[in-house]
Amino acid sequence: MGIIRVTGIRVQSNHGCMEEEMLIGQEFIVNIELTTDLGPSMVSDDLKDTVDYVAVHDIVFRETKQRSKLIEHVAHRIGTALKKELPQIEQVKIEVVKPAPPIGGDVASVAVEIVL
Repeated sequence: MGIIRVTGIRVQSNHGCMEEEMLIGQEFIVNIELTTDLGPSMVSDDLKDTVDYVAVHDIVFRETKQRSKLIEHVAHRIGTALKKELPQIEQVKIEVVKPAPPIGGDVASVAVEIVL
C-alpha cells in the first residue's frame, strides 16, 4: 500500500448558499490523498500501473465546476467520481477549502475533509 497526494488544486467556482457567491464566485482549493497499491508501479516504472495525477486533476476540476451550496457536497461528489473512474483507489481523502468565506468576520478559510 501507499499514498499519493495531489494538493493545492485551485479552481474558480460558485459554491455557497449566498446569492453573491453564486454570482461572483471565488477560488477553492482541493487537496487529495489516495491510498492505493504502489507495488506494481514501483517495480514497472509504468504509468498504467498507478493512479494518473492528470486524471485526478481532471476529475477534481470537472466536479468542482458543478455548482453546490455546500462544500461537503462538492467533496463527496469528487470522492465518488475518483473511486468510480479510478478503481485502483482503495481509499480517498478529500479536503475542500474555501478561502475568505463571507461569514461576517475575519476568517482565513473554512474547509471540510471526508474519507471514502
